[in-house]
Amino acid sequence: MDRLNAAELMARVEAKVDRMIGQIGDKCPHFAGKEGVYDNTSLEWWTSGFWPGLLWVMHGVTGKAHYKEAAWHWDERLERWFIAPDGQLHHDVGFQFLPTAVIKYKETGDKDGLRRGLEAANYLAGRFNPAGNFIRAWNGDRIGWAIVDCMMNIPLLFWASEISQDPRFKHIAMRHADTALRVSVRDDGSVNHIVSFDPESGEFIEAIGGQGLAADSAWSRGTAWGLHGFALAYRWTGEVRYLNAAKRIAHYFLAALPEDSVPYWDFRLESTDGEPRDSSAAAIAASGLLEIAESVPAAERSLYAGAAERILLSLTERYATWDLPAHEAILTAATGHRPAGNFIDGSLIYGDYYYVEAIAKLCGWRSRVFAPVRA
Repeated sequence: MDRLNAAELMARVEAKVDRMIGQIGDKCPHFAGKEGVYDNTSLEWWTSGFWPGLLWVMHGVTGKAHYKEAAWHWDERLERWFIAPDGQLHHDVGFQFLPTAVIKYKETGDKDGLRRGLEAANYLAGRFNPAGNFIRAWNGDRIGWAIVDCMMNIPLLFWASEISQDPRFKHIAMRHADTALRVSVRDDGSVNHIVSFDPESGEFIEAIGGQGLAADSAWSRGTAWGLHGFALAYRWTGEVRYLNAAKRIAHYFLAALPEDSVPYWDFRLESTDGEPRDSSAAAIAASGLLEIAESVPAAERSLYAGAAERILLSLTERYATWDLPAHEAILTAATGHRPAGNFIDGSLIYGDYYYVEAIAKLCGWRSRVFAPVRA
């Protein structure tokens, strides 16, 4: 495949996903190792929305009922964690409920999907710290922490504001985005993964390395989250500062890529010898680059759309499992948390999701879940 043919590629994806439905069943997949079998994680885990989200995307592209049937019950299953005695939901309810409850409502008008989406938005809004203008990340004693990943959760608030005509959700989302723009995005377009604040005064304290190599390194998936998240913030608000941030991060991401357009897990490694790639970062960025391409003047579009297609072509030719029918994932060579030694050089469900989402966008899929549909 010398050039990306989106329609032909979607046909290959469809055959693959049809096999995955039988292989995965009711599992909540997150990571598959070299053997190619997805694990079965708790539904409260932050990645629980991506497999049903992938199914909803496939339904949106093909109109085929079996994708909808396989995805239908997931938002109900996830909702139970709001009242579970040991429930540990946090800022990632956007990742969980946008590609389940919200897209279900968008696709079918299901009133329970609407209710659950708004329930999740209220929960996310409740994590907002007005002193520091940030949405708190995890639970436990990390009360003053925020992470760049959360730029991908705030579209839940933009959607809730639009559907409810209640601007408070949008105001919270924009305040968080402005804080991230100030302290998470560096001048060169790289990003900080974790930023810490005094939760009482709101004063910024420091940047923390998190899943990157170090506090001053450039975790490639965090860079992709920032690229994509600010592009979505622009699509929801029309505020040019968010588009400019997305472009700045995109330029850093693209300039730092190796020859095959799939990054190593951090862009600032002293040596890449023996270090794993992260195909999930590539897929997230590719889908985000397509959002930027829709937002810039016509003369600029090919810069971002062409980069997205180069990344997707490399993923398709070098990192996909087309010839491994027993493999339960689409992409290999993904890395979750290298510093902790977790989920390294395997398959991650969100890598599969964003790969399919990007291809769906190239096929003209319009039922966007993380971004609004605009004429």
